[in-house]
Amino acid sequence: MTQAVPVVAVATDLKNLRGQAVHAVARKYVDPLLEISGCLPLLLPAFGANTPVDAVLGSVHGLLFSGSPSNIEPHHYGELLDNPESPSDPDRDATTLPLIRAAIARGIPVFGICRGFQEINVALGGTLLQQVHRTEGYADHREDESLPLEQQYGPAHEVHAVRGSWLEGLLGQSKWKVNSLHGQGVKRLAPGLVAQAHAPDGLVEAYVHASSPGLLLAVQWHPEWRAASNPVSRALFQAFGEACRAHAHQRRGTDPQARIKHRTHAEAA
Repeated sequence: MTQAVPVVAVATDLKNLRGQAVHAVARKYVDPLLEISGCLPLLLPAFGANTPVDAVLGSVHGLLFSGSPSNIEPHHYGELLDNPESPSDPDRDATTLPLIRAAIARGIPVFGICRGFQEINVALGGTLLQQVHRTEGYADHREDESLPLEQQYGPAHEVHAVRGSWLEGLLGQSKWKVNSLHGQGVKRLAPGLVAQAHAPDGLVEAYVHASSPGLLLAVQWHPEWRAASNPVSRALFQAFGEACRAHAHQRRGTDPQARIKHRTHAEAA
């Protein structure tokens, strides 16, 4: 590791592996950080309330909140659980929700994917649809788990960028195809978050923060899957990497324009 390489903390799940608790995240989330973003990913254990938030944020230049089979417990957004079979990970919830709020306050770049997209929304005061497929007016956004992974992660539907949005400018296009592997979604977007793209049924698929001093980008789909060969995924991970480098320069005091660069997405939102 050299000082020139930004460090990105990656949220992990608390899983059971052969009777033992294991902090884990799928490799597909960390590889693009190194290969496309140009950052060094470090796995952050789900310590819950014992997480040393200040120490973590003082040591990293960005955070990635990954997808997961688990769902955020609905009491965090003031609702009761409507599906007793919904998988949960309270240790991850207790780790990520406070960390998200603290990271945004410090202007540290944040990238949320799938569960991470939902976590950020909940951390900032938004709510979720617990079962999108059972909500009138919405399509079924879940994958067919009987299919091979290549098909589960294949293109599922188009998303349409909000006209004039930061994301439309980044990608240089108004619509593109994405995969879809989620049962939950945004019900009410949190204050300060600005939608950047929607699914054909209107479900929010991407957002940024309107006033965060650092880049905050979150998407509902899975850009990490085969990211190197997907132009949209490459653009997302490259933008995140650039934001992490700008934050690292700013922290070292070597780039007086870094804060201006960080705010570009907010101004365009």
